[in-house]
Amino acid sequence: MKRLLFLALLLLAFSVQNGFAETLGENFTSVLSIDSAEAGGHSELPSFFSVIPFVLLLLMIATGPLFYEHFWHKNYPKVAIALAAVVVSYYIFYLHNSHGPIHAFFEYFQFIALLSSLYIASGGIMIKVDKKGAPRLNVIILLIGAVISNVIGTTGASMLLIRPFIRLNKDRIQPYHIVFFIFMVSNVGGCLTPIGDPPLFLGFLKGVPFSWTITHNFFSWILAVILLATLFFFYDRRNKSVNPLFAEESDKEFSDKIEIVGTKNFLWLGVVVGAIFLDPVKIDWIPGIMEIPNQGYTISTLNSFTAEELKGVTTFSFIREIIMFSVAFLSFKLGSKVALRGNEFNFEPIREVAFIFVGIFGTMMPALELVAAFAASPSGSQLITHNTLYWGTGIISGFLDNAPTYLNFLTAAIAAQGGSITVSADVANFCSGIGFENSILQLTAISVSAVFFGAMTYIGNGPNFMVKSIAEQIGIQMPSFFGYIIRYSIPLLLPILLVVWVVFFAFA
Repeated sequence: MKRLLFLALLLLAFSVQNGFAETLGENFTSVLSIDSAEAGGHSELPSFFSVIPFVLLLLMIATGPLFYEHFWHKNYPKVAIALAAVVVSYYIFYLHNSHGPIHAFFEYFQFIALLSSLYIASGGIMIKVDKKGAPRLNVIILLIGAVISNVIGTTGASMLLIRPFIRLNKDRIQPYHIVFFIFMVSNVGGCLTPIGDPPLFLGFLKGVPFSWTITHNFFSWILAVILLATLFFFYDRRNKSVNPLFAEESDKEFSDKIEIVGTKNFLWLGVVVGAIFLDPVKIDWIPGIMEIPNQGYTISTLNSFTAEELKGVTTFSFIREIIMFSVAFLSFKLGSKVALRGNEFNFEPIREVAFIFVGIFGTMMPALELVAAFAASPSGSQLITHNTLYWGTGIISGFLDNAPTYLNFLTAAIAAQGGSITVSADVANFCSGIGFENSILQLTAISVSAVFFGAMTYIGNGPNFMVKSIAEQIGIQMPSFFGYIIRYSIPLLLPILLVVWVVFFAFA
């Protein structure tokens, strides 16, 4: 049955360019009929129907834990890889486009290197807070997490604080504690530096100055953090229930002491943060994998190219990722066993993220390419404003991974005014507003919405899945994919995102 399903999806992906596309997708594809250079240099755009594997993967992520939990938890790696293979095969054998899959692979490689190194290094640090959980103390921890997310990333901060946050509240822990943690620490908090969240990291790699985000995102960040903290405080103050899993803890006496075990792993976290700056785009003597137009890929340095050649060269680091994976290995092998046991550390959360996002990165290529192509087309470019970028980037970031979504909308915004994200001068001028109309506000809208809206679903940002998985392993009944959206994202987070838009973008 599984093989038949796989073959059926494969045949569907290869046949969508025919009669179905002519009848159902005629209007859509006509809008997307733009020059191949605007579409990223490929001979043709993917069919509208090539997004089916991506939609199917999202549906299975949403419904699997609800309706066929045993099958899903046993087979989600196979499902994710199979659906990604369908789209990759479609690109390579039908569109004759190897650029897209290779580019997606490098982006995934960067993504998983950063997440896994931060996850494993922070997993070897155990923070023991022997205090009674209370709304005010919880707010303080969430605010601390929102700040340090900008120093060690949302992944590092999430893995460092989620277990002590749960232990602190384990006699009264409820799903909303985890959800607000995802909102504030795993997403919104990391809006001030490129280290904070993967989309801002990709922007930094493309040439956005390191200090740009804190300069332009600060007031949006402080408003969102204060609103979320206030909302959580009143939510938490009403919680008088006792979690039956930890009922015996409710009468415990507390020493009010804070103890940190495994402090040497802070050094490993420092190595990861330092490695982020080992970027061949920023340091031209560091070797990287260079994608040269019409020539393919080679390991080289920027010193090897003339100024004219550099306009078309795309660079991917590998030194940085090798260091990050080395940190992941060494911090686990040399880390404190007491801290690892105390944190009940295991690899399942990062394993789940790794496989799920293989599927997401592999299947979302057509969706991102169609969105970017439409935005760069004459019809689409007329629609590009800071308001449409805020909501467009945000909504798609909630259901696709927010890192590539950020990059595609930034590409489209620059292309809409005749620039190119592959030209460093264009990126620099777009960030400073030189020669590009309203570009600073547009980039702010893209940056803020990509980070903030990443909290709308479990798959909007990598740490969301990790935090959910850790909570479920401890025994907390987390809401389903749709339950998270309906019970928390729409009624609690969306109004705050609306307020941010009204205050900073709607009338700008």
